[in-house]
Amino acid sequence: MRTIDLSPLYRSFIGSDHLASLVDAATRAEKQSSYPPYNIELLGEDKYRVTMAVAGFSKDDVTIEVQENTLTVTGKKADDEKEATEERKFLHKGISERNFERKFQLGDHVKVLAADMEHGLLHIDMERVIPEAKKPRQIEIGSRLIENK
Repeated sequence: MRTIDLSPLYRSFIGSDHLASLVDAATRAEKQSSYPPYNIELLGEDKYRVTMAVAGFSKDDVTIEVQENTLTVTGKKADDEKEATEERKFLHKGISERNFERKFQLGDHVKVLAADMEHGLLHIDMERVIPEAKKPRQIEIGSRLIENK
């Protein structure tokens, strides 16, 4: 596996630590397991949806947490449900019901709006909400200048 040395970024550019930490987080994300499978959809210009296949999990088994710019989805089966599953005899077990934790790095100003579970799919809706101070604004030519007094 390749490793990237980011120390020149830290030495040369002031304020690039945010960019370097995003690259670090992306390389850590490669080490995550591929379970459960998921889709990321673009619903509109600034609207997104993450859909995860969580067959066998109920709403009570899944937790969704946002901390800083990281969305964490955790699935944990209750111990009594595990015991009931172990008693059953499977000829073929293709539906994995193992515990999981999946992390997604969110961009700046991306807010999680809602989550819903239907037909074994967990849907998490997000939107980028750019504050007014960060939006581009147009300056009218001929507007009054501040005069030196």
